[in-house]
Amino acid sequence: MTHLHKTTRRPLLAAGLAAGLGFAALGASPAFAQAKGNEIRIAHIHSKTGPLEAYGKQTATGFMMGLDYATGGTMMVGGKKLVVIEKDDQGKPDLGKNLLAQAYGDDKADIAVGPTSSGVALAMLPVAEEYKKILLVEPAVADSITGDKWNKYIFRTGRNSSQDAISNAVALDKPGVTIATLAQDYAFGRDGVKAFKESVKTAKIVHEEYLPVATSDFTAAAQRLIDKLKDQPGRKVIWIIWAGGGGNPFKIADLDLKRFGIEIATGGNILPAMAAYKQFPGMEGATYYYFAIPKNPVNEWLVANHYTKFKSPPDFFTAGGMSAAIAVVEALKKTKGDTDTNKLIATMEGMSFETPKGKMTFRKEDHQAMQDMFHFRIKVDPAFAWGVPELVQVIKAEQMNVPIRNKR
Repeated sequence: MTHLHKTTRRPLLAAGLAAGLGFAALGASPAFAQAKGNEIRIAHIHSKTGPLEAYGKQTATGFMMGLDYATGGTMMVGGKKLVVIEKDDQGKPDLGKNLLAQAYGDDKADIAVGPTSSGVALAMLPVAEEYKKILLVEPAVADSITGDKWNKYIFRTGRNSSQDAISNAVALDKPGVTIATLAQDYAFGRDGVKAFKESVKTAKIVHEEYLPVATSDFTAAAQRLIDKLKDQPGRKVIWIIWAGGGGNPFKIADLDLKRFGIEIATGGNILPAMAAYKQFPGMEGATYYYFAIPKNPVNEWLVANHYTKFKSPPDFFTAGGMSAAIAVVEALKKTKGDTDTNKLIATMEGMSFETPKGKMTFRKEDHQAMQDMFHFRIKVDPAFAWGVPELVQVIKAEQMNVPIRNKR
């Protein structure tokens, strides 16, 4: 059902935290205890600053819009007020870990959402287990989060590396194709390439190039990639998996890849990053989200309200933030506002919910949200500042054999 209310209300933000005051000092107050009984406290830990700042800000916008949508504008579930406590991990694993402990301990958060970076997420996983509280991961991608580093308190609405890889392999895994990969040298990049290699059954992968996260000069790496591909027969592709600020890996195209018959391919990204895609009309890949692709009431609401509020379309991570918020609210509705962790886990395992992408379902085995992905082909349209990903096909959740990598 489409909600047509105006998005005006906002939950209480923990102003005390901004001033460095933990809520623990208030714990003895009867008034605070009573207020806590009428609240559901959600910590949202994300990169408000740092290399993934653009992603974190989109997630936060989408999360608040999602709470508004899923509660019909009331910011209430089961008679309790939703209180969001925002924290900035700056993209730093140790800081993220400490902030999550603070959220569960001092702030008495019932549930936490985030973070933006895979490296930060991996540092945070043991904290959720220690405090026996749910951490809903959005949008950190590394497979290991719901894989070998997973514990039962971890759920994820964000897609994982395998979902990225399997869907991108649909676009590229064809006979006579030779691929080299270019990725950042941390969990997101390495898990992404590992999953991609496992997903590619027909094409040949001849080289993997890993570079520091903040690389700005790609010349030497591009030369290595060219040397590995230039004498290969058939179609030759450099598949790029890159995230965040810093350098632009698509600048390798400046080395006249066409002279060697080498193409570039990649997955989806935020709209500013997709400005680089205009150089590559016809480029194929697979994306998690692009605002014009999914046709469903939730996405219609998000697009319309985002345009009204921000005069722009919702971006890649805005949809993810909204999906996380909807998942939280749907679970709390089912428990009638009860925040007992074991009840929430039992409720969320196998739970399906509607998002801007369509239906997601938390897989019981590892709490990864199973979801559709979108095979696209880039079209250059002068009306848009970015290369427009036009839908080739929806890769349905049930078509993707996403490995279960945990040790449950």
